[in-house]
Amino acid sequence: MARKQTAGRERLGELAPKFAELNDDVLFGEVWSRETELSARDRSMITIAALFSAGLYPQLRSHLELGKEHGITKSEAVEIATQLAFYCGWPKAWSTFPMIAEVYGDDPGESVPEGVPSGLPLPVGGPNDAYARYFTGRSFLAPLTMEQVPTFNVTFEPGCRNYWHIHHASESGGQILICVSGRGWYQEWGKEARELHPGDTVNVPANVKHWHGAASDSWFQHIAQEIPGKDTRTEWCEAVSGEQYGKLG
Repeated sequence: MARKQTAGRERLGELAPKFAELNDDVLFGEVWSRETELSARDRSMITIAALFSAGLYPQLRSHLELGKEHGITKSEAVEIATQLAFYCGWPKAWSTFPMIAEVYGDDPGESVPEGVPSGLPLPVGGPNDAYARYFTGRSFLAPLTMEQVPTFNVTFEPGCRNYWHIHHASESGGQILICVSGRGWYQEWGKEARELHPGDTVNVPANVKHWHGAASDSWFQHIAQEIPGKDTRTEWCEAVSGEQYGKLG
């Protein structure tokens, strides 16, 4: 899902309120949040390529920043610009590389974000801002591979959990969670919560309402694999209440 966008209303709300509404609610609220065919990371790559081609550098910088949030690494951003240079213009690459350097700095996307303990076994990635509105607490997302079966490492701070949600599919689909470090929880609607430890695997069926996240006193990492299927989409539902979560320990 795309992050909640407010830039239109903040910058153009008084001058062009309808344009601001379309920007925030339709472009980002609907188009960017559709994941039936393209992930937010895919959409970032496409948008970066389009803005690079058009030479729209202020917008390109903004979407390099958004692409970083969606898991595009510094080396991938450099490779995108290198590839596009041959098709869209060498000078445009020269103009883009300094922006990449500014957006990523000396961070290749693999350093540990502030507040996250060092020594976790898998890359932490960046703040999971694209999905932040569907999480209670902070989480971090690190794409591991986008080939064959898209695979991500998700890191939860203590007490962080995602909202109830459903991975819809008419055929196949669903999700596999492989617990890597710390202690966490998984629960399906109408069932008792299951405590998770390193080495545990959760097979999440398609069309089943569920949530998962860290225990209240532990950082938690799990690998998440999105199983390909037909007519796949994610439906986000209500938050796991503090009262409900507090009973788990």
